[in-house]
Amino acid sequence: MKRVCAMFHLTRQAVYKYRHAMVRQTVQEYMIIKMVQDVRRKMPMIGGKKLYRMLAEDLEKLNGSVGRDKFFDILRKNELLVKRRRRYATTTNSRHWFYVYGNLIKGRTVDGPNQVFVADITYLRLRDSFCYLALVTDVYSRKIVGYDVSSSLSIDGALRALKMALCGVEDTSKLVHHSDRGIQYCSHEYTDLLKVHKVSISMGEAGNPYDNAIAERINGILKTEFLLDSTFADLEAATRAVREAIMIYNDLRPHMSINYQTPSARYAA
Repeated sequence: MKRVCAMFHLTRQAVYKYRHAMVRQTVQEYMIIKMVQDVRRKMPMIGGKKLYRMLAEDLEKLNGSVGRDKFFDILRKNELLVKRRRRYATTTNSRHWFYVYGNLIKGRTVDGPNQVFVADITYLRLRDSFCYLALVTDVYSRKIVGYDVSSSLSIDGALRALKMALCGVEDTSKLVHHSDRGIQYCSHEYTDLLKVHKVSISMGEAGNPYDNAIAERINGILKTEFLLDSTFADLEAATRAVREAIMIYNDLRPHMSINYQTPSARYAA
């Protein structure tokens, strides 16, 4: 760091300030993409102007102002502007400095539990801010095997959800972990934990939201069927709602894609 600062005639304070600003900008973009994703799940072809009006109240809660021009810049950079004859939109922000892994599950047949886990993060509304729900789901059974509700988009929530998921797996060396290219999943802390457990790392291709379709589908079910798209009083209230929703989803709700079994029954079979 000392040599770099000297080479470019910079102070350490300037370097750290720049790094902090870059992280804040990345997190802000990630949040906006998740908001757009939530709306587009129900209205795939809604345009940017209507999106901005619909999300205006939520955008005001973000750390740092997001005007209309900045909003459209983010949509444009992440290929989220609606184009004719385009059937999907990018749903993740892969613009960061961490290593990105290839897709290991494309065309793969999953015929048992603990073969492929998919992970995703979504946001929940609080009265004056947001909290963040990290999920890890078993592809074969559709069971949510790990989750965490956190007050920030830092790596910690995703790590706690992953640790919960790995606790139920005897032989993790046969497991593939699939996610989008979000900064949490590409971070050294997250990938190092996967490597310690000998879990294969897989990530979706840039610009293709269908690569993590199961994780996105679970997010949609929890928000629409279990009312997690509501506004909660505080983090504690949101956590209680998530805990109850996941219990009902796993243990009581029959899932059409697994012949109307519950995810827990399918996972244990």
